[in-house]
Amino acid sequence: MYRFALKNLFSRPVRSLLALCGLTVAIAGMVGLFSVAEGIEASVSSTFSKVPGLVVMQPGAPVPLFSHIPTDWGAEIAQMPGVHVVHPEVWVRANLLDGKPRFNPPRFLFGSDLQQISQLAYSVYRENIQEGRFLKESDRGQPHALISRPIAEQLQKKIGDKLSVDGLELEIVGIYSCKSLFLDVAIITDIELVRRSARVGENSVSCFYVEPGPNVDRSALATTIRDHFRGRSNDTKAPSLGLGAAENLVLTAIGGAKGEATAESSESAVEVRDSNDWVREFKHFSEDLDIFLGLMTAIGITIAFVGIVNTMLMSVTERFIEFGILKANGWSGSQVLTLIGAESGILGVVGGVLGSFLGWIATHVVNAHWPSRIYLHAGPSLLLFSIAFSTVLGILGGMYPALRASRMVPMDAIRRG
Repeated sequence: MYRFALKNLFSRPVRSLLALCGLTVAIAGMVGLFSVAEGIEASVSSTFSKVPGLVVMQPGAPVPLFSHIPTDWGAEIAQMPGVHVVHPEVWVRANLLDGKPRFNPPRFLFGSDLQQISQLAYSVYRENIQEGRFLKESDRGQPHALISRPIAEQLQKKIGDKLSVDGLELEIVGIYSCKSLFLDVAIITDIELVRRSARVGENSVSCFYVEPGPNVDRSALATTIRDHFRGRSNDTKAPSLGLGAAENLVLTAIGGAKGEATAESSESAVEVRDSNDWVREFKHFSEDLDIFLGLMTAIGITIAFVGIVNTMLMSVTERFIEFGILKANGWSGSQVLTLIGAESGILGVVGGVLGSFLGWIATHVVNAHWPSRIYLHAGPSLLLFSIAFSTVLGILGGMYPALRASRMVPMDAIRRG
């Protein structure tokens, strides 16, 4: 049966090829589009799995960049049982690098308390140093900076070079690479330098990174911190960030998708997040993105579906005599139905395999060409789903022509032919 179906497809190569191309392009587009959401989820999961501590920040702020809480709250957190180190952080947008505006991809100036960060048992930036050295306590007050590999390549910088960030002149002492779109965006320097450059007061920080002690339950510690600050008021004011409308929209969408975590901390003056919270929030955001991507994919899928229906309908119309002869020789309607279903199913399988392969190749090309701007991920589950979906799409596309042919009596088929 399948050999006969293949022979029929090869007997009309141009028409079969056009239907196959339409389906291949549609499936490749589907893989490419959904690899955006998968890439975000994979990147977030890999990023925050590297950050074992807790982040204490302002409730409702999507990221630390939008958060501001009192500096002296850090001393209170440090006194809580189970807390090993409390690291104050100040995050601001870096608008001018070497005197030139840099908006895409965004870069951030990360002010670190060098005394506290040196006491961390694990620092994701320290563990991923590639060249030079990490910042030490002796760098306090000194214009020394640590930058990511993508920033160094973008600005053609190396160890010992000078870098101007919004008028702040810094010397590069180290280059790190976490291989993450969410971590390789920072220019790290002493917190006091960032305060002066961004005009952030001494009484305010963006967030606290809290490293629990050994064998401490992070969820229990988060609850303790949250409960400690219930009923407090936060009177600090955040500096202007100078973000574009698109960036505000994306970050607001992420912040608006938090749901349960925000509601739980609504009565507290702080919100405490661990790696699982970050991953969960970005997953909510990617679910909304999936809806948009699905609508875009549906356009290409519809075109491919119409192409298969047209191909199989024309093929059936041209072969009325053939089907009449087959039925006159004892073929049943179900056998004719199976034959045409096999032909459209073969188109679906081949189109799915080719489309998935092309989409997978395209994700690697995009990642290689823009490594610091986007990350696409087409995992096995997405590829297998695409092949299965294409197969079902192909079979469904051949159903109407198949039903039409299977119901014809032999003489009618021969007469129409």
